[in-house]
Amino acid sequence: MTFRYAAPVAAVAFLAGCSGQAVKDLNRAPAMSPIGSGLNLTKTNEMALYPKEPQQVATGYSLWSDSKSALFKDARALNVGDILTVKINIDDKAMFDNTTDRKRETSWSKKFNLFGTDTHNDSSLDANIMNSSSSNSKGDGSIVRKEQLNLQIAVVVTGVLDNGNLLISGSQEVRVNQELRVLNLAGIARPQDVDAENRISYEKIAEARISYGGRGRLSEIQNPPVGQQVVDVFSPF
Repeated sequence: MTFRYAAPVAAVAFLAGCSGQAVKDLNRAPAMSPIGSGLNLTKTNEMALYPKEPQQVATGYSLWSDSKSALFKDARALNVGDILTVKINIDDKAMFDNTTDRKRETSWSKKFNLFGTDTHNDSSLDANIMNSSSSNSKGDGSIVRKEQLNLQIAVVVTGVLDNGNLLISGSQEVRVNQELRVLNLAGIARPQDVDAENRISYEKIAEARISYGGRGRLSEIQNPPVGQQVVDVFSPF
């Protein structure tokens, strides 16, 4: 009877521990995301929609061809659907060292008078109260962190706010052997911060959301199994 119930439980636990994506990519490289999937990072009400086709300028009575009209045009991204390049140069260092030492001692005593009766010679009538307490706490902690990331990514303008600021979003995927590296970026940029080469630095992007990770064989090995993660969450020890 015990084995009858143990076998299904073991099967369910085994299937639960198998990641769906890992089984899907078994014996092959991870599949890349469809083009345009990175635009969903900042997609809100009608902000991530591509613009409608611009109205064609009548050229029937012009002596010049439209192919030369972009010669003196501002090449910076200003409208929905335009593309600009974001330069990511993160070199952050942080070091914290905290030490706390707390010690407290208290003592007090009280002697009661039994209606003027001398209680020194009779211990049964002794009405003295004494109390003392002490506590000691000491803590020491340190944090050392260093992060460095130098990348460039092309993003798409997915929306223009009422004040002219640009909503940008984009993703980049690079697959090397069996590992897929994914870079996602989204945020809000000012048009005046975009330089003449149609580039902008990441520190000038408000509400920046930068994610750099991946999936593949190395990521699967580095991450603990699902069963171990469940045990770590619910274990009180």
